[in-house]
Amino acid sequence: MPLTPAVLREFERILGRARVLTAPEELTVYAYDATWAHQRPDAVLTFQETAEVAQVLAVCHRERIAVVPRGGATGLAGGAVPSAGSISLNLAPMNKILEINPRDMYAVVQPGVVNADLQRAVEPHGLFYPPDPASWLMSTIGGNVAMNAGGPRALKYGVTAAYVMALEVVLASGEVMRTGSRTLKNVTGYNLTQLIVGSEGTLGVITEITLRLLRKPPAQGTVMAVFDQLEAAAECVVELLQAGVTPLTTELMDRTTLQVAQAAFPHLALPIEAAAVLLIDVDGDEAAVEREAARVAEVASRTGARAVQRAADAAEAATLWAGRRAVGGALTRLKPNYYAEDIVVPRSAIPEMARRVRQIAEQYNLLLPLFGHIGDGNLHPTIMCDRRNADEMRRVEAAAEAIVESAIELGGVLTGEHGVGLLKRDYLPLDLNPVEIASMRRIKQALDPHNILNPGKLFPPE
Repeated sequence: MPLTPAVLREFERILGRARVLTAPEELTVYAYDATWAHQRPDAVLTFQETAEVAQVLAVCHRERIAVVPRGGATGLAGGAVPSAGSISLNLAPMNKILEINPRDMYAVVQPGVVNADLQRAVEPHGLFYPPDPASWLMSTIGGNVAMNAGGPRALKYGVTAAYVMALEVVLASGEVMRTGSRTLKNVTGYNLTQLIVGSEGTLGVITEITLRLLRKPPAQGTVMAVFDQLEAAAECVVELLQAGVTPLTTELMDRTTLQVAQAAFPHLALPIEAAAVLLIDVDGDEAAVEREAARVAEVASRTGARAVQRAADAAEAATLWAGRRAVGGALTRLKPNYYAEDIVVPRSAIPEMARRVRQIAEQYNLLLPLFGHIGDGNLHPTIMCDRRNADEMRRVEAAAEAIVESAIELGGVLTGEHGVGLLKRDYLPLDLNPVEIASMRRIKQALDPHNILNPGKLFPPE
């Protein structure tokens, strides 16, 4: 339903006039996430506490007004982009770390806490929060939970879902639901916590998160392996895992990615003539790190690496990683726009998927850098483009579909960490069967009968 002056006044009574934005220039700021999708909301509401979210959602439920939760807006599937006629719920100011409990090893945070800030806050306690999206300096924990974010460390430690113990969630009706517990084991009733994780803001608005923490490993080592063939780098990862080594990270960068990162950061001295580079981290106690780093170097050499470099210390490791973390922004030097794919394939299919990505780039005459968390099969073929070029965009659409189809043919899935959101919703039937999709729609209908929570996302139009 349209947003009326009477409803705006009601929002102002709940939040105060300063936290209800309606000016065109203010709305434009909230029209985007990290994709090219954009749509101005009808209003932006900014929150400081759960009670405010509950009151606003009760009004929106009554008035049938669509809402789109928003945190750091670093998503790559269009999940935080407003739908037409919706209001944007700005949760970023809800950014307090409410508790760090070293004894029971958990943290309680609001959704606007930035991932890197949480990691820094727990480390003085000797603790470790493993989920590490590459956008950790910007992405918020609420968004990480809503999208079930992964990142480089997911190979060894798993994705966000493995660390979410309990949630506070405001339902579409304005009711506040608390799920889960602070215990390590809990099988009481349906697992509503994990239902909300990865639901992309379509089932409720997350207002508080309890996260499991681990003891921080005492040592870490970084190895860079340089390959003259992309397939050899992929084979190295498969061999490494079969050799019994479980690295902390195994990150791939192909030649185009290396060249772009080098151009953006000339001090990095990356091997830009190589076909591919692997960045492999190992962690544990000092002896385990030395043993596993040596094993990584041996496997890399045996599978065709022409150079293997071990970082001498944490500063050198950070320099090696700087190029990988800067890839997203650096890619815009090639083209003004890009479409970041996020497919996952079984480990044994990684070399074949790498070959298919190269074939698709050639078939559609597109620049297609390849990088990603290759150890868990999660690859990010990134299609460079200019949205002003209609012919190129037709080829981008065909290439994106070909990449998804190839991943599924190889036993994979269409998204590993970015989510479905707006940009991948039309591909959902390629991955899920009709019964799965129908069951998901029924859950959505049960919790959000008026479809006001992030409408137009996740599901293809009926």
